[in-house]
Amino acid sequence: MRNFFMKGLALSLILGLFFSPLLALQKSSKPAGEKININTATLDELQKLPRVGPKVAQRIIDYRKQNGNFKKIEEIMKVRGIGEKTFARMKDMITV
Repeated sequence: MRNFFMKGLALSLILGLFFSPLLALQKSSKPAGEKININTATLDELQKLPRVGPKVAQRIIDYRKQNGNFKKIEEIMKVRGIGEKTFARMKDMITV
């Protein structure tokens, strides 16, 4: 019985080591360090930004539709729900 348990444990470890890098790749659709373009980002991509949920992400998209593309990243603070503190958290993650 103990031998069977040890084989199962070994198999679990091997499978875990094999599949964990694949799962890590699946979680991130963008390579690390790649910035999110706030002029082209989808609702889901915008929600990857700190403090941006579905409602704020939709406001960003609506702002783009009404006002055209952002000229500089600081303009995102014109969107309701994004103030200076939120902008400070996301500024290194976004681009235009």
